[in-house]
Amino acid sequence: MGAYGDAGLGLLGDPTRRAIFELLAQRPHSVSELAERLPVSRPAVSQHLRALKEGGLVVNRAEGTRRVYRLNPDGVAALRAWLERIWDEALTAFQKAAEAAPIDPEQEQQ
Repeated sequence: MGAYGDAGLGLLGDPTRRAIFELLAQRPHSVSELAERLPVSRPAVSQHLRALKEGGLVVNRAEGTRRVYRLNPDGVAALRAWLERIWDEALTAFQKAAEAAPIDPEQEQQ
């Protein structure tokens, strides 16, 4: 699974990182722009962005003296693929359990 998948999902378990992720889903932001919209300091935003970047969910680029962050399409795609695989496995297991369940004769008579 590497840097994405369940690791990415774990990163989004933190409410501040999730809020940053959601803001970056709308458009790229600088650290200052994110700090203005969140109830945390610029250094805290930077720490959360570092974790999201190390987890492969965001990337940044230099624009003059500031760094602008955006979602990493590859990281988001990998996270989505992981979630879809887990969901497909859960649906398959549910279908097998439903097909294997004995039929209640009383319900059949109704």
